[in-house]
Amino acid sequence: MPEVRFTIRWPDGSIESCYSPSLVIKDYLTSGETYALPDFLARSREALTIASARVEARYGFPCSLALRQLARLEQAGQAYATHPDARVAVEAFAE
Repeated sequence: MPEVRFTIRWPDGSIESCYSPSLVIKDYLTSGETYALPDFLARSREALTIASARVEARYGFPCSLALRQLARLEQAGQAYATHPDARVAVEAFAE
């Protein structure tokens, strides 16, 4: 499976490198786009859940890296949850 790394910019300007075990992430996030925090988290949740399921279908077990990445995004997103205008930018993808 082709894995993908993508870089995001959180509302405070910090940059984070992220991981997906599948290209499906590109169906949900677009390089150069900025998303409202709840939308970004929902898209990430759906894409990384699908990516993990694809790994499970192929190898017989879910992708722990995808699930950890999702947990990390959810946890980091909590810091901005009280900011109604919080947005997350997808900076770039690297395969």
